[in-house]
Amino acid sequence: KRFNPSSRRSVTIVIDPAYHGVAATADGIIRVDPSYMKIHPADVDVITHESMHVAQDYKGEGPGWITEGIADYARYKYGVDNAGANWKLPLFTTSQAFIDGYRVTARFFLWIEKHRDPHIVDKVNVLMRSGKYEPEAWKKLTGSTIEQLWKKYADDLGV
Repeated sequence: KRFNPSSRRSVTIVIDPAYHGVAATADGIIRVDPSYMKIHPADVDVITHESMHVAQDYKGEGPGWITEGIADYARYKYGVDNAGANWKLPLFTTSQAFIDGYRVTARFFLWIEKHRDPHIVDKVNVLMRSGKYEPEAWKKLTGSTIEQLWKKYADDLGV
């Protein structure tokens, strides 16, 4: 409801021996690699991440780091057993960049929420879903470029 009230209501999950990876989503179908699940049987929240891709339903081409960062943000916020899968957001290191996507970007988005705009993820999600995202959006939404936000994030963490 939060990210896309008109999102599809039916999703198919396929445990697909022909798929090699962790999981992937397209057209309301989530494909999961059974060999991954055999090694990580407690990682049920891989479905939370992939379900977010269904809700995202992005039109056009936005940056993949935002897509995956928001999906891991949703997993962090709404996951049912991240702890059981030993899944967590990483601590900041100087080798990271906001374009890393996934957990790194999710943690950065949480920082932006806390320090700049508690609705930033929702706003960026709307821009991505409408196909209207542009890099200048960060300056319009927060008063800072994404690079300036990242520098402040790193500075706040004492790095």
